[in-house]
Amino acid sequence: MSSLPSAPLWAAASKLAMQTIDYTVLLLYFAGMIAIGIWAMKRVKDQEDYFMGGRGFGKLLQTFAAFGAGTGAHEPVQVGRTAWTSGLSGVWSALMWLFVTPIYWITAVWYRRMRHLTLGDWFVERYESRSMGVAYTLFAIVFYMFYLSTMFSAIAKFSAPLLGFDEGLFGYDLKYTLIPLIAGVVILYGVLGGLAAAYWTDLIQGLFIIILSVLLIPYGLWALAETFGGPGERGLMDGFRIMHERVSADCFSLFSGPSSGEFPLPFIISLSLISIVGVVVQPHFIATGGGSAKSEKEARIGLVVGNFLKRLCTVGWALTALIALALLAGSAEIAADPDRVWGVAAREILGPMNLGLVGLMLACLLAAMMSSADTYMIVTSALVVRNVYAPYINSTADEKQYVRVGRMTGLIIIVGAAFVSLTYADVFGQFKMAIELPILFAAPFWLGMYWRRVNRTAVWGTIGTSLMLFFVLPVAVPMFKPDLRTDPGLTATTNLVTKTLVRPATESDIARHEAWVSAKGELEEKVAAINAVPDASEVDRNKLEKDRNKLDKELKNLGSEPPVANLGDSITIQVKSGGQSIFWRNVVPRDESKKELVSEEKEGTMLVRTERIVGLQQGVGSLKIDFLFYALMGVDLSSASKATLETLRLPTRLVLPFAVLFLLSLVTPRDSKFALDRYFAKMNTPVRPDPEADAQALEKAYADPASSTGRKLFPKSDWEFVRPTTMDVTGFLISCVVCAMVIGLLIWLAALGS
Repeated sequence: MSSLPSAPLWAAASKLAMQTIDYTVLLLYFAGMIAIGIWAMKRVKDQEDYFMGGRGFGKLLQTFAAFGAGTGAHEPVQVGRTAWTSGLSGVWSALMWLFVTPIYWITAVWYRRMRHLTLGDWFVERYESRSMGVAYTLFAIVFYMFYLSTMFSAIAKFSAPLLGFDEGLFGYDLKYTLIPLIAGVVILYGVLGGLAAAYWTDLIQGLFIIILSVLLIPYGLWALAETFGGPGERGLMDGFRIMHERVSADCFSLFSGPSSGEFPLPFIISLSLISIVGVVVQPHFIATGGGSAKSEKEARIGLVVGNFLKRLCTVGWALTALIALALLAGSAEIAADPDRVWGVAAREILGPMNLGLVGLMLACLLAAMMSSADTYMIVTSALVVRNVYAPYINSTADEKQYVRVGRMTGLIIIVGAAFVSLTYADVFGQFKMAIELPILFAAPFWLGMYWRRVNRTAVWGTIGTSLMLFFVLPVAVPMFKPDLRTDPGLTATTNLVTKTLVRPATESDIARHEAWVSAKGELEEKVAAINAVPDASEVDRNKLEKDRNKLDKELKNLGSEPPVANLGDSITIQVKSGGQSIFWRNVVPRDESKKELVSEEKEGTMLVRTERIVGLQQGVGSLKIDFLFYALMGVDLSSASKATLETLRLPTRLVLPFAVLFLLSLVTPRDSKFALDRYFAKMNTPVRPDPEADAQALEKAYADPASSTGRKLFPKSDWEFVRPTTMDVTGFLISCVVCAMVIGLLIWLAALGS
């Protein structure tokens, strides 16, 4: 480790650009992905080959398909940022999906027994409605455009520190060069080879993601020992000990921290529930969820093991962020933009070695995004072909024509996602929109799996109700009644809460203050330089104004000045929260707002001061229609935290669609008994790995649907619940135990060296 600098890395303020060896690694990665696409293209003969890889994937490929498709480039940066600002508790920004994983042991069987190429096919069959397949296709396109756009945006954030520059071609922001380039490579290998190419690249890219998740941990610990340790302190355990010395103890708590309350248990539970409800209708689950596996066993093992791999990687991301917090607390670059934690850490720790590891890290980041994008692209093209082109445009086309159309329509999702990423700046808004969209089809899927009474009329009514209530009315109502934005009853905010704690200053506290001062000084110098520019052309003026706005935003993001003190001195830490809009996305003051004291009390060693904002305000963005119900019930939300407000958004989204669908199903006509008998006979018939044997078993079940109802819990009812098998129960319980082990591992790692 002699190549690591002996001075603090942040003090060196090095901004090493990638070297030739790093670009070589990156080019080899791109070339390998494209070569796999060309190889897989020769194996594609029909739709099943292109969209499902011939349903011949075993445990290994299914595992890495689920792992790759479920791991996005936005997640490491998300965990890096939240762990930087909130300590170990920030890991819940991604680890909340942990509790969904045991459910996958059950759902994987569904996707394989459907024996469909798309989830749109399932909606067409279950509800005897071709138009529902079109509606689901439109949902999938919008969902993936917003979901993938967050990954494209994250890649640009990751790459800037690694590449060493923020501008791309023609002086424009780096994202305008990088995002089209990445999109082009994904299109090339995905369009050529279909799902087989996507899965083989997912295998390779999955290994890259694992490398991404662990690469910085040993090098970061060695760097801590090398930089801040005493003579002879060069081991990993020395690094863990120094990490605890340099970072305050509250940063190592899994359920609290510097931003205590950011991820309270009710919030985690609520998000887990809405994830369970919505994840099953994400379009790619028909493939990565088990539909492309050889058998039900491969489907289950692949989906569950692949997702547990992702949870373990999340543990690695959190530990890396804590190491960065100890090692780079004085980085002015991170102080200005915490999204850059990962990129700065990789550059400062791996760059000086000049071994191509920076290029490898960037390739890993690209793999995290591309392993998701390729699968999403193939699934979208399958939906367009199966549910739009074949039934409405050309039902007599041969298999080659369908594959050709699939290759062309796969471009839609990648180009659309790149466009959204380049034109919308609100990455969190894009992500939240993508997460909430599955609400439209979740209730019809869950109840349709278990209740014969659900019918297409009730489903259309439920989709329409959810669409209007959660997506249309929040935007439309303020447009037609703009005076609502200034209604004092609707512009209320939560109380401002200031928590004050006194504790000894750590080395990281001192470094953070120095970084804040340095970052503020650099930004102010840049603003002054822009203001000093003499008369310029209109084009130059526009660019200068854009740069000034960007710098103003970065200055705002710096926040208030951290406390200054010597090591061990008592410092006062203030954590401010509240002031959140209750009924609007945001509110802005219309006059000089004031603060009115509500209470001031001691909570242990912490002083908690609560204030109320007084003054005229105006609502901005969409109206939270569902929060009007809380107001009508007399619920006072003024003391609610941000996490509580987010939690309260979920009950209506979880319960209302199911309630509407249930009630409508009771008063609308049933679907045909013949179609329902065939459907449930198929879903109760286990899949045979041999296609011919499976077809024979299906024909037997279709001829006598009653023969497949032997395990039905309520034989004479409309409910299709079946008795769980030993494998069902055993796999589910083992998955629950693994969830506990993942949390235990994270707590154990965080305690090392304390």
